[in-house]
This record gives sequence, structure tokens and C-alpha cells, in this order.
Amino acid sequence: MLITIALIIAYLLIPVFLIYLTHISEKIRKIGAVVLAYALGLVWGNIGIFPKASENYKRMKVLAEGNPLSDNQLMEAFHNGMITTSDIAVNQIGAIQANVMNVAIGIAIPLILFSLDLRKYMSLAREALKSLLLAMVSLFAAIFIGFFLWGDSIVEAPKVGGMLVGVYTGGTPNLAAIGTALNVNSNTYIITHTYDVVIGTICLVFLMTIAQRVFNLFLPHFRDVKRHKAICAIAKETEGVDNYLGMLNKKAAFKLVWAFLLAAVIVGISFGVSTLVNKDSQMAVLILTMSTLGLAFSFVPAISKIEYTFQLGMYLIIIFSLVIASQADLSGIFKKEYLNIFYFVAMAVFGSMFIHVLLSKIFNVDSDTTIITITALTYSPPFVPAVAAAIRNKDIIVSGIAVGLLGYAFGTYAGIGMGKLLEIFQNSSIPEFLKSW
Repeated sequence: MLITIALIIAYLLIPVFLIYLTHISEKIRKIGAVVLAYALGLVWGNIGIFPKASENYKRMKVLAEGNPLSDNQLMEAFHNGMITTSDIAVNQIGAIQANVMNVAIGIAIPLILFSLDLRKYMSLAREALKSLLLAMVSLFAAIFIGFFLWGDSIVEAPKVGGMLVGVYTGGTPNLAAIGTALNVNSNTYIITHTYDVVIGTICLVFLMTIAQRVFNLFLPHFRDVKRHKAICAIAKETEGVDNYLGMLNKKAAFKLVWAFLLAAVIVGISFGVSTLVNKDSQMAVLILTMSTLGLAFSFVPAISKIEYTFQLGMYLIIIFSLVIASQADLSGIFKKEYLNIFYFVAMAVFGSMFIHVLLSKIFNVDSDTTIITITALTYSPPFVPAVAAAIRNKDIIVSGIAVGLLGYAFGTYAGIGMGKLLEIFQNSSIPEFLKSW
């Protein structure tokens, strides 16, 4: 009981401390609370604080599809001498972590979606919408190419492909939702996201330094386009996306309690719906139902106007990030067999960028719009102003943020769909036919 209480308190309070650090330090704010949570979680889980599992327990957990063992399974294995007392502690901690992650991601998804106004975001300038469509086509093409090249040598390759679609349409919230929906192993999740951070950092430096000069060699220069009046409101709505302090206001906190309870009800309804399908599809149905209901309530003014639901949802995402990172075996990241995941992630980032630029050339999309679309989808809306400032074009900030918010809204659907499609593709005879051809 003490372990349970201590862990839950730690998982709830550490993100608060990380958020506090981002508010008092500009440098830490640029790193972001999510990245800090991953880093701290990785250290926490790999310095010997948690007990180590025996090989027998690891094998039993694999048979249980990565889930903690039930009390009956645990006691039977212990009495038969198959596992140790240390394994019992490992299982207890794993059960706590699983419950915290499931609750955090479940309630976070509706909260994040409550604040989106799709009607306004669909009023984007035609140029930005065109670039968004080209970006999605480019990403799907790069994922298929990467899957064809390295899918056979990557464990859970279809799930990795689905997660990459998610992270490059809406960032960590979509990555977390898709990873949960597809039942991705925690090590695979962390390895994929770690490589994403490394490669993504290189890509971000490129976008903020020489990308404009390079793209201007091939693409039209930025030209001002006529925007719908409604889009001007998006800038105001997205101000302070990283400002969590407003949640402490009494009036805001009272409304957030109701939003939190509504999100919890949505989770309950979604869970009920998921029980109507077979076990293999339950998690995907659960996540998709939560996303759909969250988007549906975003059309209700009384819900969408509640302030700081996005920030509260992101706080829960930070908790999720901390927990799942603390489960990872860091030594596995550097194993040779995981290099193909690195190549797959690189293809998703740089391959999709290359294809996107080619399509922008064909469809006459300007360089700055292309850059800001890549930024918004690959790194999420908070990065848009920084890149816009780096390329000295503030006129693209609003459309960039709106594109990123559309990615938040639809990325989960796209990622889960891609994961399922690649799984069907992998289980068919098509890959072997293509390779022999």
C-alpha cells in the first residue's frame, strides 16, 4: 500500500515541478516539460531504484501481452518457484504504472480536444490547406517506403508506423494515444520516441537555419494570400498554450473540475462501447470513441469555452510520459537490432520532407508555407512562432498553428488507421510479391 501511495504521489507531483521549471527558465521552457519528463523517467527507471525482474517473469509477461500478471497467476508462479519476491514487487509496480498511464491518457484525450474549434480551423487559407494535404500524402508515402524497406526486421513494425503517423501529425499527445490504442510495448514506444527526439532536433535546426534558402531554390517565394476573417481568432485562442498558471485561478479551477468529470464520463462510455467488440480491437475502439466524443463536445460552446482544458490535458500527458519512460530499459535503445527503427524514423522525417517539397513544387506551394506546415505537424503548434521568427515571416504563424491543431484533431485516427493497414499488409502476400518483383 505504501509503495502504491508513494508512486502515485510522485507521478502526480513531479510533472508539477517540471511545469514550474518551464515557467521560471526560458531555456527549460524551450526544452519542454514533456521532454524533461521522458529524460527524468528514463533516469528513474534505469538507476536501480525499481526492483529487477527475473527472466522467468519477463517470459511470463510476454505471454500476458506485456500486461502485469493477475494475483492468481502471480501466486501460482511464486508457489511453484518460477518467480521471486522481487518479481512480485515488479508486478505490483507495473500494475500501478499501467493504471496511472491508462487513466492519464484516457482523460487527457477529451480534455485536449474540448478546446479545438474545427469550424474555424477549416476556414484556413487555401494555400495552407493544400500544404496540409500534401504533407499528409508525403508522410503516408514515406511510412509505406520505410515499412517496405525495414518492416521485416522491426518488432511491431506496423505499430511503429502508426505511431510515426501520429507523432508527425500532432506530436506527443497523438503518439501516446496511438501507442496505447495499438498496445505498443513500452520499450518500442520509448525507443521510437527517443529516436524521434534525436532526428527531430536535427530537422528543427535545419528548418530554423538554412531550410528557407534551400527551399527557395525550388519553390515559389512566400506571397500573402487572402485569409478568411474567422482565422484571426485562432491566434488569440492559442496564446499561452504553455501557460499552466491560469489553472490555479479559482474560477478557472471550478470549471476545469466539471470538464475533468465530463472527460471521465466520456472514458466510461468509451469503455462500455469497447466491450462490444473483440478483445484485439478493444483498445483501438476505446481511443477512437474517446476522440470522437471529445471532438463532438468541442462543438458545444459551453464546453469549448472552458479555459485551460488543453493545459490540463497536457499535464496528464506529462504524467503519461514520465510513467512510460520509467518503464523502459535504456540499455535496449543502443542495441544493434533497434537501428532499423532509427532508419524508419529518419525516413518518416526526412523522407516525408523530401516528398513534400517535390509535391509543393508540382502544386506551386510557396517555401514558407511548406516550412511552417512541416513544423506544425512534426513539432506541434507551440514551435510555430519560433520557426516563423527564425525565417522572419510572422504572417504564417496563424495558419501554421491552425494546421497543427488540425493535426491534433485527426492524427489519432490517421495513426491507428495506418497501424491497422500496415498490419493487414504485413500479414498478406503482397510484401513478398513486391520484393520478388
